[in-house]
Amino acid sequence: MVNKEHSLSMLQLMWTIRAFEERVSDLYARGQIAGLLHLGIGQEGVAVGTCSALRDDDYVFGGHRSHAHAIAKGADPGRLLAEIMGRSAGYCRGKGGSMHLVAMDVGFVTATGVVGGTIPLALGAALACRESGKGQVSAVFFGDGAGQAGPFHESLNIASLWKLPVIFICENNGYAEFTPLSAHTLVSSLADHARTYGMPNVTVDGNDVAAVRAAVGEAAERARSGGGPTFIECLTYRLRGHYEGDPGKYREISEVSEWKTRDPIARFAGVLAENGASAGDLATVEQQARERVEHAVQFALAAPWPSAEELTQQVYAGD
Repeated sequence: MVNKEHSLSMLQLMWTIRAFEERVSDLYARGQIAGLLHLGIGQEGVAVGTCSALRDDDYVFGGHRSHAHAIAKGADPGRLLAEIMGRSAGYCRGKGGSMHLVAMDVGFVTATGVVGGTIPLALGAALACRESGKGQVSAVFFGDGAGQAGPFHESLNIASLWKLPVIFICENNGYAEFTPLSAHTLVSSLADHARTYGMPNVTVDGNDVAAVRAAVGEAAERARSGGGPTFIECLTYRLRGHYEGDPGKYREISEVSEWKTRDPIARFAGVLAENGASAGDLATVEQQARERVEHAVQFALAAPWPSAEELTQQVYAGD
């Protein structure tokens, strides 16, 4: 267990992510956000556990469900929400939206709507980290569905072969969109793929933020010392559907209810209470997180829409 102050800051960050996505869901329902929206409510422990074990100058890559990853790495919730809402104050001036987030000022390189699409990119960043000699590492988040993609296996192979300082974070929430793991692979543990390529690997409880932090901390230390990549499979669960509006008929109500009892925020708050945190401390942490998110909402709602002149800006073409 890290010290009390750091532990409370981790809890506050998880609450910030939870409150952020709850408000995003509300804004979406009110028509303030357009397009597909993928929330990770229930998976906050993986994002916070991972990023709390990294340095500010490390690089992080996300997937299509990456609000939590960006916030955990230090992205400003106001600019992030403005981006999701398509406003010009957003990180990509409203052109990236929810699935194509970028916050390079804090080391969140990019997210993607392509399953496993950022895994090869993380290798490129890892190679740059090794060449720079600054001890940086690259970390990439992806879901269990990416385990059946060709670039996933190619990336694990070359990362292991070249001993790149990269950490593969598999958020195994049991479903590739609407398909349970058992229906798209006979491999019971995604970490088995890493063993195939001779890569250090571990499967942890993704709803235990301290366990995730410990695993990532060990992996980062290995990577910085030249020991190469690590594969970390985090067993977790999204409490919302694949997308907002998903009827969720592929899951039993009892299954969702069972996972709610393993909520990463409630669990960590319970651990802190057992270790001396007062009810007042815990309440203050949640209150401050929700206040921060409300400031972000007001910022995003007040932000202007992109002008017509911006249509051809930030657009690049190659030969």
